[in-house]
Amino acid sequence: MPQRSGLGKGLDALIPGGGLVSNDTGSGQIAVDAIQRNPRQPRQAFKEDELEELAMSIREHGIIQPLIVAPGANGTFTLIAGERRLQAARRAGLRNVPVVIRNATDQQLLELALIENVQRADLNPIEEAEAFHHLIKEFGISQESVAMRVGKSRVAVTNTLRLLDAASAVKQALVDGKISEGHARALLALHSAKAQEAALRSIVNLDLSVRQAEQLARKLGGQKPASKKKAGRNPDVNDIERRLRASLGTKVALKHGKKGGALTIYYYSDEELDALLEKIL
Repeated sequence: MPQRSGLGKGLDALIPGGGLVSNDTGSGQIAVDAIQRNPRQPRQAFKEDELEELAMSIREHGIIQPLIVAPGANGTFTLIAGERRLQAARRAGLRNVPVVIRNATDQQLLELALIENVQRADLNPIEEAEAFHHLIKEFGISQESVAMRVGKSRVAVTNTLRLLDAASAVKQALVDGKISEGHARALLALHSAKAQEAALRSIVNLDLSVRQAEQLARKLGGQKPASKKKAGRNPDVNDIERRLRASLGTKVALKHGKKGGALTIYYYSDEELDALLEKIL
């Protein structure tokens, strides 16, 4: 039995056979100037050097993979998939490009553009979060359905959406690559923009790891640091705690006595609880 890819059936299966986009209206060459940018395109940032390299390749070899477009008004077309190829074709001076023409709704324009970008890992975390948000709020799609469409877990989609609650400076630092998604999620534990921005400066200036950022956020949020283990504690208990922490990825406390004991597993958000439940159950 063939394995499913990380993105389910993938973009190719969604377009040619009519899955998300139906009513095939043909293929061929159309003028570059007749193609309008997908208004639902989630990707906003494009690397200049990559576009220039692609333009050079197109000048020499042409466009090998056709663009996917939807018919619009007055002889125009809306781009469904192939944003980079279209921009590079314009740089290369092409007047016409090969296309496959499909009919698509606004929701399908967003879904297909999102899936194409996720497949190529082209979106930064904030662009991806905003695209998920539009699908959920504008079109009433559940987080579970979004996760299925893009081949991610529901927890991953939820964690990405949470990034939209970060302070503006934190989101910009994430887009600029100054911090990781883990750093940004750690800062979400701080509920004011000023606190997040202050912690952000420390993270960037001191080059803190995600774990150190989590500790900083807990400290600034008023949580007491974990107390030191008492000397002479049973090494077997310490070893069990260490193995549980490594397996579950969170703080674990084990109290062991002659007549039993207690195991405490810590979590710091609903998403972390969901992830722990998935591992345990």
